[in-house]
Amino acid sequence: MAKQPRILAGQIAAVTGAARGIGRATAKAFLGRGMRVAIGDLDLDAATATAAELGPNAVALPLDVTDRASFTAFLDGAEERLGPLDVLVNNAGIMQIGRFIDEDDLTARRMVDINLHGVILGCKLALERMIPRDRGHIVNISSQAGKFGAPGGATYSATKHAVVGLTEAIRGELRLMGAHIGVSYVMPFVVDTELGSGLGEARGMSNLDPADVADSIVEALQHGIVDVWVPKSAKRTNVLGAVLPRSLSEGMARAMRADRVLAGADLSRRRDYELRASRSEPGLEPAPARPQIPPAEEAPPAEPPAATPAPPEPASGQVGASPER
Repeated sequence: MAKQPRILAGQIAAVTGAARGIGRATAKAFLGRGMRVAIGDLDLDAATATAAELGPNAVALPLDVTDRASFTAFLDGAEERLGPLDVLVNNAGIMQIGRFIDEDDLTARRMVDINLHGVILGCKLALERMIPRDRGHIVNISSQAGKFGAPGGATYSATKHAVVGLTEAIRGELRLMGAHIGVSYVMPFVVDTELGSGLGEARGMSNLDPADVADSIVEALQHGIVDVWVPKSAKRTNVLGAVLPRSLSEGMARAMRADRVLAGADLSRRRDYELRASRSEPGLEPAPARPQIPPAEEAPPAEPPAATPAPPEPASGQVGASPER
């Protein structure tokens, strides 16, 4: 006898990065099933507009996922306005792409801080609330790049691999504790959002609508699914690739042009997104430019000044930067 899906009506959810894209679609799907949702985003104006569009059971709250105080205030606000937290969706993330050898350090640190440390922080803060109640579910948004290293997105792939490993390890620890808390990680193919704009295409794979991912998240909550592939057919490809010799699995990926999805991106179409992503973490700003050294004829006849560290290269996607996900 098939297990009945869990009833979600009346549950309280918090979704990070929910002003747009997958996060917005997830909030809408939750509301459609009778849940109440806190929409967290660094862009509070966009979050407020989204909450107003989605209806009275959605509230907008400011959120910087890289800051513990901000994340704590977001969850506190969600519980004060809606009730005890049942579901956290760690959706906030950025994807700045380009060749690994061209990537500057600030871009790498930004992706790790938001895509990985933000998820780690969210899981810790949610579990502090869920474990004493012995109920709840955390959903972490990864990517199919979290199973396959994607050329053109090395650091992004690394963060999404880490989200998979993090979620599996947390799940194991919760089982050892006897805690009745679910965890899931979601691995979509390219989604038609601003983050996914301008990417290349893989043969036999179609871009997803954000609602496709949202529906899969709802299904994961209803049925307790841990590893969520979107589309589901991608899981078969993963299993096949795992059993084939490396030369054959890599040949299959090249035949599908899967290795060109990020590496073959249309950079002009991604420019606006890359610029926005490069400003997405408060406090992580390039060091100020060093003062100009005066021309030789104007310099006083003294010992040469001590060497000053060069300023960092511009973030990927900024004007003058190397090619960019």
